[in-house]
Amino acid sequence: MAKVAFLLADGFEDSEMTNPYEALKEAGHEAVIVGFEQGLECKGKKGAVYTTDLAVEDVKATDFDGVVIPGGGAPEALRVNEDLIAFVKEINQQSKLIAGICHGPQVMISADVLQGKDATCYIGIRDDVKLAGANFKDEEVVVSANLITSRTPKDEPAFIREILAKLG
Repeated sequence: MAKVAFLLADGFEDSEMTNPYEALKEAGHEAVIVGFEQGLECKGKKGAVYTTDLAVEDVKATDFDGVVIPGGGAPEALRVNEDLIAFVKEINQQSKLIAGICHGPQVMISADVLQGKDATCYIGIRDDVKLAGANFKDEEVVVSANLITSRTPKDEPAFIREILAKLG
């Protein structure tokens, strides 16, 4: 079974964390919440609370099979952390899964992993995704090499389906 890092900070979109997280665990995968500090409480926009399992400075890409980046306000905070961006870059260099929904691709932009790939996202960051070199597609889910992207909570079933398919 796969070991997947969920990158989390305050302000995440609750369902975009909860639904993929629970689906991966139900499928037998190991879901590890990674944030700025170990044991940090992260609060969602609608009240969900998760505690980080590991600090990003303590994780290695070789220990994981991929990352999931829930949307909401969290990606804006996550993208300025150098350790987190280095981790995502290493995951990409190893051609492992990077899945981002809604604002999640903001982290992908900062890690410079979108160049030449197809991607979708929340409409408000569409231009940023294009400027990062991606071919923007307004579709519920876009799979491009090791990247999986989706737009909004209504796209979660397709997002989850493709993550599970990629992890096998």
